[in-house]
Amino acid sequence: CVCVYYSCLGRKSVYTVTMGGAQTAGAPDFNQYILELRLGKGSGDDWNIYSFHINSTVTSRYATTVITSRVANRMDDSKEIEFQVRIPKNAFISKFRMFIDGQWYDGVVKGKEKAQQQYTEAVSRGQSAGLVSSVGRTLEEFKTAVTVAAHKKVTFELTYEELLKRKLGKYELQIHARPMQPVKDFKVDVYINEKAGINFIEIKGGLSTNALSLKPVSSCFQAWVYFYPTEDQQKTCDGCGEQGMNGDLVIVYDVNRDSSLGDIKTSAGYFVHHFAPSSLSRIPKNVVFVIDQSGSMRGRKMQQTRIALIHILNDLAEDDHFGLITFDSSIFHWKRELVQANKENLESAKIFARNIQDRGATDINAAVLEGARMLNAHPREGSASIVILLTDGDPTSGVTNLELIQSNVRRDIADKFPLYCLGFGHDVNFEFLEKMSLQNNGVARRIYEDSDADLQLKGFYDEVATPLLTDVTMIYNGGTNLTQTNFSQYYNGSEIVVAGQITDNDIETFTPQVVAISRDRRVTFSDTNATMEYLGTDFDSHIQRVWAYLTVKQLLEKELLFSGPEKENVKKEALELSLKYSFVTPLTSMVVTKPLGENTDVLHKPKEGETTQGHSPVLSPMYFVHCGTANMLQKKLNYNDDEKHTEED
Repeated sequence: CVCVYYSCLGRKSVYTVTMGGAQTAGAPDFNQYILELRLGKGSGDDWNIYSFHINSTVTSRYATTVITSRVANRMDDSKEIEFQVRIPKNAFISKFRMFIDGQWYDGVVKGKEKAQQQYTEAVSRGQSAGLVSSVGRTLEEFKTAVTVAAHKKVTFELTYEELLKRKLGKYELQIHARPMQPVKDFKVDVYINEKAGINFIEIKGGLSTNALSLKPVSSCFQAWVYFYPTEDQQKTCDGCGEQGMNGDLVIVYDVNRDSSLGDIKTSAGYFVHHFAPSSLSRIPKNVVFVIDQSGSMRGRKMQQTRIALIHILNDLAEDDHFGLITFDSSIFHWKRELVQANKENLESAKIFARNIQDRGATDINAAVLEGARMLNAHPREGSASIVILLTDGDPTSGVTNLELIQSNVRRDIADKFPLYCLGFGHDVNFEFLEKMSLQNNGVARRIYEDSDADLQLKGFYDEVATPLLTDVTMIYNGGTNLTQTNFSQYYNGSEIVVAGQITDNDIETFTPQVVAISRDRRVTFSDTNATMEYLGTDFDSHIQRVWAYLTVKQLLEKELLFSGPEKENVKKEALELSLKYSFVTPLTSMVVTKPLGENTDVLHKPKEGETTQGHSPVLSPMYFVHCGTANMLQKKLNYNDDEKHTEED
């Protein structure tokens, strides 16, 4: 079953769940509801996974997940036993160890260059030295193996960390369950601690969104989600096959937002600031869509682009202005200037979109520069401008030198508006698009060639559809070693996160402030009555690790942008932090040590797009929803999976 506990201050909350069935009696003082259960199917032969636990703790949107697998060799001979799990791409692995014959074998994070000799030796032996590979859209696969003596056991333990990113008004924590066989002791526990208060929480699986209905939660600070299927239940999943469960559990939630300044947490001289004001008027936007119609877009990609574009046009507000360009080796305008998104113009644009045909080569330079020209020629006070480029390949016409294209685009945009680049499929040069986006205050996103590509395109547009602030500056008097503090735009449903150190740990002189543009006026967010929440000594390393995670992520982006000595300095700083906090990043490797006589593995983090495979099915679980007292839940939150290991386990 999958269960959810809410801890609510001063009261018990009642939730309504509708699933065409009667309410089930629960434990005293709780309200319990049951939904349909569908789980895994599989079998083990030479070795047996007798325990598989996933334990994830989310505190102030920062998730630390520990996967523990205990395996026994039931045979009379030694066997190679494999540990294979999938983790979110956005995460950093921070710990891996194995327990064999009473001894722990710990992985050690080293600079990639220092680990290169071991890596080369592994490759020369014909082994797969890169232990992490991309799988589908959101996951990476970690795997290693070790030889276990007859009738002996091994424990694998992997820890990874990630900062949850708010999109469309919610956070999502993805837990992938794939133990490779039915397991006697299978547990997934997710603990969420949000002192701002949990606004809502739901579990996504194979259920339709209408099957589970939860009333909004108020004054709830903790939630516990647990999933404990029996072996029989693991064998009855419709889509899991002979190897047991293989799917995702996705916990979706958001927090309360009482203060316009946001949520600020401090601990041990560090702080993290989550800024996401919602009671703001939307800013009318000026948007130019730059659509690749070259020959490589033929077939389903072109069809899905047309469908997505028509849906996006339907969502434009009447006070928005827009332009539409298609390009191959030439540029085709719907209209040469931006126009208002009134009914007549939208209908005309939809006709143009329906008739886009694939043909010719790819002149990205001319197309993006034309999009920038249209926005520069149409300044509107109190509005926000963006360019959205969709392409599926490299430039093959006009200017084809990638650095020259990036230079031209940066010159013409001149920090006046962001450029968002959508790379369609895996033939696209994603690093080129990513660098060009980052140079112009935007982001790049890969659109996967699949039946839902049109929904992916529309989903990205939804994230940037409603600007609320522009020219956002986060100011921290008494703060130092800050992560990014300037943001071109803030969109409804998103969140700005800044972390840093408090100078001399002097909270009295630490004063946060946010200055931005809202429509045509300058606004300042500074709550003199706000108190910065101290998380206590138990969280001393937590806020510091959030700062380190954000800093390394942003330094890696800068490394992509810079060149020469500046690039080397940024790379050095990112490497030092990765080593200090044991993060496996593109600059580091984890050397996986094993018992004497076995090969050493070296773990590398792949780049976007490497070794991508298909999707995994989504688990369709049973749900219990419990609401209890804070004291009751606190006992559950004190759960510790660090068990003693003996041969009798």
